[in-house]
Amino acid sequence: MPEWKTLCRLEDIPKLGARRVTRASGGDVAVFRTADDKVFALLDRCPHKGGPLSQGIVFGESVACPLHNWTIGLHDGCAAAPDVGCVRKFSVRLDGELVSLDLDELNGVVPETEPAKALA
Repeated sequence: MPEWKTLCRLEDIPKLGARRVTRASGGDVAVFRTADDKVFALLDRCPHKGGPLSQGIVFGESVACPLHNWTIGLHDGCAAAPDVGCVRKFSVRLDGELVSLDLDELNGVVPETEPAKALA
């Protein structure tokens, strides 16, 4: 059973924006809010050249990397074709207006990128 760490209130994350969370184990986490108030969390590092996803433009359930405009899915952390690569996704919970991350995931050491998934 996950232990949840409350980060902020939903209103503290701008609509179509992000809030960055610093991790002691390295690699910041970007927590995103969509136009319809869905919340997602990814490692704040594009799988392409390491751009800060928290500074990208959120549209739908994706974010555009600010460096080279790669589109990264917020639901899975994977780049949209034809680009290939994934970034680590973190479990996030919205309890009323409180946004929380899984404490074990937040404190754990994770790879900066996930292995590329095979194309179907």
